[in-house]
Amino acid sequence: MCGIAGIIDLAGGRTLGDDVIHRMTQAIIHRGPDEEGYFQRPGLALGSRRLSIVGLADGQQPVTNEDRTVFVVFNGEFFDFPERRAELKSRGHRLVTHCDTEIIPHYWEDDQERMFEHLRGQFAFALWDDRRRCLVLGRDRFGIAPLYWTKQGDWLLFASEIKALLASGMVPAEPDLRGIDHIFTFSALPGPTTCFRGVKLLQAGHYLMIRPGDQSGTAPKVKERAYWKMDFPDRGEEDRGENAKALVDRFENLLLNAVEERLRADVPVGSYLSGGVDSSVIAALACHVKGPAINTYTVRVDAPDMDELDAANLVARHIGTKPPIVQNFRTEDVLNTYPHLIHSAEAPVIDTSCAALLQLAGRVHSSNQKVVLTGEGADEWLIGYPWYKAAKILNFLDVIPGIPLSDVFRRGYLGWHHVPQYSASFRREVEDSLGGPNAWIDAYGLLGISKLRFYAPPLREVLRKHNAWADLKIPLDRAKRWHPLNRGVWVAARVTLAGHLLQAKGDRVAMNSSVEVRYPFLDEEVFSFLASLDPRWKLRGFRDKHLLRLLAKRWVPPSVYRRQKQIFRAPLDSFHIEPEPPFVGQLMSEESLRRTGYFDVEQVRHWRHAFRQLRPDSLERLSVEMGLVAVVATQLWHHLFIKPDLAEIPSLTASGELAQKASLRSG
Repeated sequence: MCGIAGIIDLAGGRTLGDDVIHRMTQAIIHRGPDEEGYFQRPGLALGSRRLSIVGLADGQQPVTNEDRTVFVVFNGEFFDFPERRAELKSRGHRLVTHCDTEIIPHYWEDDQERMFEHLRGQFAFALWDDRRRCLVLGRDRFGIAPLYWTKQGDWLLFASEIKALLASGMVPAEPDLRGIDHIFTFSALPGPTTCFRGVKLLQAGHYLMIRPGDQSGTAPKVKERAYWKMDFPDRGEEDRGENAKALVDRFENLLLNAVEERLRADVPVGSYLSGGVDSSVIAALACHVKGPAINTYTVRVDAPDMDELDAANLVARHIGTKPPIVQNFRTEDVLNTYPHLIHSAEAPVIDTSCAALLQLAGRVHSSNQKVVLTGEGADEWLIGYPWYKAAKILNFLDVIPGIPLSDVFRRGYLGWHHVPQYSASFRREVEDSLGGPNAWIDAYGLLGISKLRFYAPPLREVLRKHNAWADLKIPLDRAKRWHPLNRGVWVAARVTLAGHLLQAKGDRVAMNSSVEVRYPFLDEEVFSFLASLDPRWKLRGFRDKHLLRLLAKRWVPPSVYRRQKQIFRAPLDSFHIEPEPPFVGQLMSEESLRRTGYFDVEQVRHWRHAFRQLRPDSLERLSVEMGLVAVVATQLWHHLFIKPDLAEIPSLTASGELAQKASLRSG
């Protein structure tokens, strides 16, 4: 992975100083510390920061075609590039590097916008065609590689991270309340909305076609198009897979091929290993392909119920590799790391375990490694989250058509736990916007309730006018024909995977330490195979990831493939320890809350102390704690990016870096 940035004059070819594109790339130097490269024309500048992984000696960017009419800056990996290079050579193209980036300009020459049919992997790129005078911005199918863009007057700017846009000096840092509402709805930013007004995230499976105007009066055109959409068979038409062994064999071959391709690199590749079934299978397959010398990495959380080191060590012994390299993570590390986490993620982050993965990536970097495999995607494709089981139980109540007993139970349960609730009509509105009932509505419900507790009038107005779930834009005509579990897979991919795991737990925290993460479960062929299957191969009774567990029996110890899903997390109450960390008190002070205007001062003041009287294991306490972490994270994001006047902690400098001169107040 690398970092890219650029700017184009939509009105014509106005002169652009070199300093703008250099400031933008400097702000994301952590994404590509090895090399920099630039391409400029009147009214156009492209920049690249390169993390050298493939074609170390000759992969400098921008990369061009034979007659130097097409230029590309690229972030990502095409794992099948050797086969693609051979295909392009058979078409008569001359390739002069050993880098996967070079396939892009040649496919564009031949196929223009149809080139995306040939591009498989994790990628974001910008392509300029001199002859056609067009700029193309494209992003991979699942949203692994990020790409943000914004229009500022007649200028369009884009970059791998928002920090680069801000560093241009042309993009004001202003909050977008709808983005903050998405954080409180999903604990994620699925896009295109971000927390910055006017800044959009290019959606997974989409591209922008940008044609600037000219002096003859031709108007500029900016169009976003989808080249790929997630889809599933109609309910009842899924592949039932009557032969279990044949199905497991096919899954094994596809996943093994995905792992083998993602081990392709001119530098060593390691693997994260938590001891759960997902990462354990990936590590086992990687060792099978590469040999036992592969490095594995794990986090040891300083809490007995969250520590997975024993399981990781067991897997390492079983697959014959050396013990994992361990990053210890304590409660105080959450606090010490959080400003850097928010700075890296460029958004409020509620999941405190992201701070642990930020430190783990640092450990990978300090071990002189640039690339790791991980198991994200298995839970999304194979119904691995516990709320699917809860939804299945509740659905048993809805045996009488037209009488939603499951909703009656939900409302009674929440009321018994003294948790505020939305109206029944609001839940129906949410379900209608998703094409029917969906387990993720309950999964995000506890956080969403925090809006009713903590929103101040400006955010309450956003809540009144907009249904964040409708912003997801699920294809309703298709979704109504899918099995309900597949509607859950769509939401998981759109929100949890792309909006959280691949961002705040993946690309952003890893690339902060110049580490690339690769995801075998996000291989296009693996997804297509699993999407086609009958849901009973994913959730069999109350056994999640059924097909993966059958495969895991061949590769990992019984205690691992039988292990129930444990969501990797760090202590949620880290911000509420006694004595309270100084920066939390500063961010949550009445003065700071009034400056941002996001939250109800009296409610925040009340619950900061009242939650301690709630039972530690109660639903109400969990809901309040999640909400308070969201409030702290949002205030911290505002301080770092919008206006640094809320606390005595580092703020974002004009170059996009985290200033180091300020420090936490002691005492």
